[in-house]
Amino acid sequence: MSKDHILTLSCPDKRGIVHAVTGVLAKHDLTVLDAQQFSDPDYSSKFFMRVHFGHADDTTHLEQPFRELADELKMDYEIVPKSHKPKVMIMVSKTGHCLNDLLFRQKTQQLNIDVPLIVSNHPDFEPLAKSYDIAFHHLPVNKDTKAEQESRILELVKEHNIDLIVLARYMQVLSPKLCSAMSGKIINIHHSFLPSFKGAKPYHQAYDRGVKIIGASAHFVTADLDEGPIIEQRVTRVDHSMSSKELVEEGSNVESQVLAAAVKWWSEKRVFLNGQKTVVFN
Repeated sequence: MSKDHILTLSCPDKRGIVHAVTGVLAKHDLTVLDAQQFSDPDYSSKFFMRVHFGHADDTTHLEQPFRELADELKMDYEIVPKSHKPKVMIMVSKTGHCLNDLLFRQKTQQLNIDVPLIVSNHPDFEPLAKSYDIAFHHLPVNKDTKAEQESRILELVKEHNIDLIVLARYMQVLSPKLCSAMSGKIINIHHSFLPSFKGAKPYHQAYDRGVKIIGASAHFVTADLDEGPIIEQRVTRVDHSMSSKELVEEGSNVESQVLAAAVKWWSEKRVFLNGQKTVVFN
């Protein structure tokens, strides 16, 4: 696996892309171990591809041929070792089930990520962070200190070379400035099945409506609140006998599963932005 790599690419759709890409790999005696591709003729007219290939100690010899191919196809691409661990900052407020789930999965190698720090606007989860030997930054925030607090967040992103911010029930609206600075690099878990029941207390809204399913959505964050491209959604069945508290408990389980899946797929280079939507090779 240490010699395996992941190639991801997107470009305007046309004939011959798969042949051209795999031809470069074959010319350099590399083997395609797994490949997935998707052509989107109706929405964006773009082509997306993920290739797991091996076996190479390094890929410097591929830089020139892929640069030339990228120029020809107007292609965005990236090659990373399959073993690469992206650096993830987790942000949380006072509800910790998603944070706890992510840390456990990372510790047990279910998630191939590095978590160098946790940021929170409350001090509650500092003991949990310490138990995992992860730095904890308590950054309180109000309307008067929001700009300063978010500037500090961006400083931490730079200091730790953060690849992704995960909002694990971080209950503050991010400013357009922060959303823009980290565009495509922030994933949020929304505790309802978007686009239904936005805003505060979605499970109580669902309870009041007598719904039969509840769910959660993981999405990229944009300046438009809870309107970013959706990565994953799941639901679970509920019924008339359940209280709003029981709905919250059921919802918490779904939230943890959905967020973990989204982070896992992103870390494995399976998630592509496609305008206001995503392509996910899961």
